[in-house]
Amino acid sequence: MSEPIALAERYAAVWNEPDAARRRTLIEELWTEHAAHVLQPPQDIKDSAAAVGMVPILEIQGHDALYLRVTRSHEKFIAPGEFTFRARANAERLKDLVKFGWEMVRREDGEVAGVGLEVVFLADDGRIREDYQFIEP
Repeated sequence: MSEPIALAERYAAVWNEPDAARRRTLIEELWTEHAAHVLQPPQDIKDSAAAVGMVPILEIQGHDALYLRVTRSHEKFIAPGEFTFRARANAERLKDLVKFGWEMVRREDGEVAGVGLEVVFLADDGRIREDYQFIEP
């Protein structure tokens, strides 16, 4: 397995992890202490901001904020048992940048319910220092 694909699979595993303590450990292993996670805002937020002449940015920083972000996503999508996240096998690395796709799939039938693109910049130790997430229509 290539290094970028392994990173993408570890990334998806964090969001699926049911044990809160283990999830926190995985976050600390995958992201640097002060890593930034930037989410492309959903269209309704973009529209609301545009109406007042602004551009929205959804950004968090650090392990505590990442833990809250991942946990809320887990509670909404994974814990009820309807969905799971999985990495696509399209990860590629160029210097300190890795890009990969992911899917949210229904557990019942494997149908893809959502997709996204992740672009991450790695620190010297191989952990993520910047994480840009795009939810695709």
